[in-house]
Amino acid sequence: MKPIYLDYNATTPIAKEVADAMRPYLDELFGNPSSVHNYGVKTKLAVEKARAQLAALIGCSSSEIVFTSGGTESNNYAIKGIALSNKNRGNHIISSAIEHPAVVEVCRYLEKNGFEFTSIPVDEKGVIKLDELEAAIKPETTLISVMHANNEVGTIQPLDEISKIARKHQIVFHTDAAQSLGKIPVNVDELGVDLLSIAGHKLYAPKGIGALYIRSGIKLEKLIHGADHEQNLRAGTENVLEIVGLGAAAELAKDTLADNMKHYQKNRDYLEKLLTEAIPAARINGDSENRLPNTLSISFPKVEANTLIDRLDGVAASAGAACHAESVDVSAVLEAMHVPIEFAMGTIRLSTGRETTMQEIKQAADEIIEIVCQLMPKEDAGVPTEKLIQKEIKLTHYTHGLGCACKIQPQNLEKVLKNLAPVVDKNVLVGTETSDDAAVYLLRDDLAVVQTLDFFTPIVDDPYQFGAVAAANALSDIYAMGAEPIFALNIVGFPEDTLPMEVLEQILKGAQDKATEAGIPVLGGHTVEDPEPKFGMVVTGTIHPDKILKNSGAKPGDKLILTKPLGTGILSTAIKRGMISDELREQITRQMATLNKTAAQLMKKYRVHSCTDVTGFGLMGHLKEMTVGSACNATILYEKIPFLPEVKNLAVAGVVPGGSYNNLNFVSEFVDFGNLPRTDQLLLCDAQTSGGLLIALPSDEADQLVEDLLANDVRDACIIGEFIAEGKGFITIQ
Repeated sequence: MKPIYLDYNATTPIAKEVADAMRPYLDELFGNPSSVHNYGVKTKLAVEKARAQLAALIGCSSSEIVFTSGGTESNNYAIKGIALSNKNRGNHIISSAIEHPAVVEVCRYLEKNGFEFTSIPVDEKGVIKLDELEAAIKPETTLISVMHANNEVGTIQPLDEISKIARKHQIVFHTDAAQSLGKIPVNVDELGVDLLSIAGHKLYAPKGIGALYIRSGIKLEKLIHGADHEQNLRAGTENVLEIVGLGAAAELAKDTLADNMKHYQKNRDYLEKLLTEAIPAARINGDSENRLPNTLSISFPKVEANTLIDRLDGVAASAGAACHAESVDVSAVLEAMHVPIEFAMGTIRLSTGRETTMQEIKQAADEIIEIVCQLMPKEDAGVPTEKLIQKEIKLTHYTHGLGCACKIQPQNLEKVLKNLAPVVDKNVLVGTETSDDAAVYLLRDDLAVVQTLDFFTPIVDDPYQFGAVAAANALSDIYAMGAEPIFALNIVGFPEDTLPMEVLEQILKGAQDKATEAGIPVLGGHTVEDPEPKFGMVVTGTIHPDKILKNSGAKPGDKLILTKPLGTGILSTAIKRGMISDELREQITRQMATLNKTAAQLMKKYRVHSCTDVTGFGLMGHLKEMTVGSACNATILYEKIPFLPEVKNLAVAGVVPGGSYNNLNFVSEFVDFGNLPRTDQLLLCDAQTSGGLLIALPSDEADQLVEDLLANDVRDACIIGEFIAEGKGFITIQ
């Protein structure tokens, strides 16, 4: 059953009427509009018809419409075009604090290239402060750009008042109308704008098509150069298929606007009523009297919005703006409106559309209320909570973190640890003074105890597999030190009011079975009630003091061996989003649940100088700890590094956990990536869970260890680089 779609501010489906209008241009009507023969004439007429349809919707002349690839290009063209064409007159641009990135980032780009940019604050309703806008104007001001309606909270800006200020000072006025067009009346003369950006996919037209209204007499520097298409304002053969779709959508919007506005608002208001009556602590954001009729920005205190969105299996909505769906930061819009942090972090955006029904609204509200009440503290929920025992449980939907990718940023953690008093105990062989993941304490001359703790949120949906992966990850620290595990303790955080205890039982069983595979018992543990399910282990092992392996000790000439492929962070993110096949999901789960026991046993036969396991800080983060600890520089051969299937394609698509970005920042001063694209840099920094061992040993033994690993079913083991010389720990990627 498909989820109820309440994310129409993110994008709209192509309307049937629009698709019908486009269909002939998929088949027989394929001519180039610049051609003078019959094929070209027909498509040229279609483009001009669409131009007239769009002009009719916003009340302008057809000659004032230029087709673009979408709202972002339109904003770029408007802002850069005015800035560059008027740079001899002035270099100052004014915008508001709640603009879409398609405006803000353009202004920031120009700011880095000699222009001045002023962002005007808004009030608590999200309305720009007109007095501060006018006060910010200088003789050098050439452009004011303020959106018509905000995409997150729906607040409509007083464009007519802003236009009066702009004209008073002879300043060009641009507005981004991507969200307003088709939802409320938009007439360029009534609004008083000189430039207006349009995005087709917000208007029941296809994605990848938009337009820019340019008032007659306004001069722009061209953004795209080439032939003289679009009145010599925007080069490139016209996208006839989608232009036709945009035209049809514009005509449909014009003909149905009044009815649509009533329909949108009726559904939106009903949804708002149901939610606020059930959860009185909720807060509505934006201007309740002057906002888009379809938009509801609602905040639930003490709830994390991304976790709420993940748990809504039957509702499609956004945590803040759709462009920031992966972020757990406070929305810049809500921050500008001074929404209190406890509300801002629990804000979701719900937006209705043509297809939304009252029945869907009731069904969606019921699910939202149920999940919110499960996530809110008991004393704040207001209604009884019930455990989700009636449907399949996907653990990754109960957390915004994923395995080791949810660790504290390494650079922040290092600052905290440096402020703690050092441990002074001669029996501590490995402690906080190193970056090793386990501590070692001397018991007697021939025996030391090794202990580690690992604890994180679900990285797979199945509870049993989560327990197994978490156990394998914890045991890996013991193996990396060259030790033998002897027993383990569980550590559990569990939302007992949300999830049935059978889920916890399966987590513990998965961990116990993995511990049994390692040859150790689980002797008990500790639990706390927690809004998110979390699990980990304290693992204790033993080792001879002379056999301890640290992430320091590597020597120039040592080869580096990696025993498992990279990509678990990216693939886990894809699992959470439902973007990979069941076969690949099973493969990655098997890898993460595979113990590093075999590799650890085999490397004991060799003169290993240093070892660590690759987990939350990614390959580069853990290698950086090894190079710095060893005071030795290293070279990595990128083409030798093994990756899991589909990882590179997913990274290109932006399916990268936040922890991997943090890791890249963490190592940036130590790693020379050369000309390696940023996507590939992120692959090397991908936050791993239960990754492989990273082993440094003499070059004359490396090939034989790899042969032994491969012969014993450690199938992806390979040499990925070497330590080259003593130094500060710099890493070069080749």
